Amino acid sequence: MEMRPITTAIDAATDDAISRLAAARGITRDEFAADALRRVAHEDEELLAFAQVGIDAANRGELIPHEVVMAELDAMIERHRSRIR
Repeated sequence: MEMRPITTAIDAATDDAISRLAAARGITRDEFAADALRRVAHEDEELLAFAQVGIDAANRGELIPHEVVMAELDAMIERHRSRIR
C-alpha cells in the first residue's frame, strides 16, 4: 500500500489525547493518527453511500408518508419504554 504523509495543526487537548491513546495501545502517534483517519474516512464513505441510497429512492418517488414514519417511530418508542418500566 502506498503511504502518503499529511500534516495538520490540532489543538493541545487533542494532541495530548492522541499521545495518551497511542501510548495505551503501544503504537506511535503517527500510527494512531493514520488508523483514526482511516476509520473516520471509511465510516464517512459508508454514511455517504447510505444517504445516497435514500436520495436515489426519493428521486425515483419512492417515499414513505410522514404519518407512517411517525407511527413506526412512536411504536418503537413505546416498545422501548415498556422494556424499561
